[in-house]
Amino acid sequence: MRMLLPTLLLLATGTASATQAPIAMDDQSQLNVPGSQATPQFAPPSENDIPDNAFGKMVREGHALFVDTRRLMPEAVGNGMNCSNCHLDQGRLAHSAPLWGAYPMYPAYRKKNDKVNTFAERIQGCFQFSMNGKPPAADSPQMTALSVYAYWLSTKAPTGVEIAGRGYPEVPQPKGGYDFARGQQVYREQCAICHGDNGEGQKVAGEYVMPPLWGKDSYNWGAGMHRINTAASFIKHNMPLGKAGSLSDQQAWDVAAWVNRHERPQDPRLVEGSVEKTRLKFHANDGINLYGQKVEGVLIGQGSGN
Repeated sequence: MRMLLPTLLLLATGTASATQAPIAMDDQSQLNVPGSQATPQFAPPSENDIPDNAFGKMVREGHALFVDTRRLMPEAVGNGMNCSNCHLDQGRLAHSAPLWGAYPMYPAYRKKNDKVNTFAERIQGCFQFSMNGKPPAADSPQMTALSVYAYWLSTKAPTGVEIAGRGYPEVPQPKGGYDFARGQQVYREQCAICHGDNGEGQKVAGEYVMPPLWGKDSYNWGAGMHRINTAASFIKHNMPLGKAGSLSDQQAWDVAAWVNRHERPQDPRLVEGSVEKTRLKFHANDGINLYGQKVEGVLIGQGSGN
């Protein structure tokens, strides 16, 4: 399992300490990927390989839901996100949590809900947290289509084997921690052109074409991307769009911290209306995150309005 540092220690300068011993996280979304820096050996099938039959029709339906989730599943999505915002190139791209790397690894235990999850249950978690919405039923037509699409992308992939390119390869926290001011500068220079000066994303004809990174239409405080270490790994290997790998490890951590110091929808697991109780139960040992911490005197995790 990937080794993650415990809850951060904020310094007066806005820089995190990296001196504490690491802890293990039993969470499938945080698995260390052996050989993740190597060229992936698995290639998913191409669109031309979709069969012209009932199965192929279901694959195409799943694909459509995956790339246009918010518009096609408004009852299940509570923000401005699509599945393809975190799983790039229609769920195909290595080092971007591709579906072909995830599907063959389920069923699997996840610490997040302390149970063995089916793949359908894993997708339901994405709807609840990353999409800030209402998970569709496991036996719903939409869930079936999304699962079939993932199954098809993993055609000929080994079962229960971590394939190179799976997940978001870990980017170790820099020795000096992270810095919000540096992160803000990186954001202005590298990210704002797509995601907006205030993380609001971009819309065309009322629909998001670039996802919001904070605020009411972004992922909520329960999503895996709220962890600074997870966001840094995604950013390092996938952003800026078209220039993956161009940021240093330090820049990736700095800008991830800057993004995740902003408010977003509340964690749906909120305990008795208390940020502190929720922090202790769900966030205190969940990688590097700011939930329930004070930054420049402001409590983080109060949630943005809907």
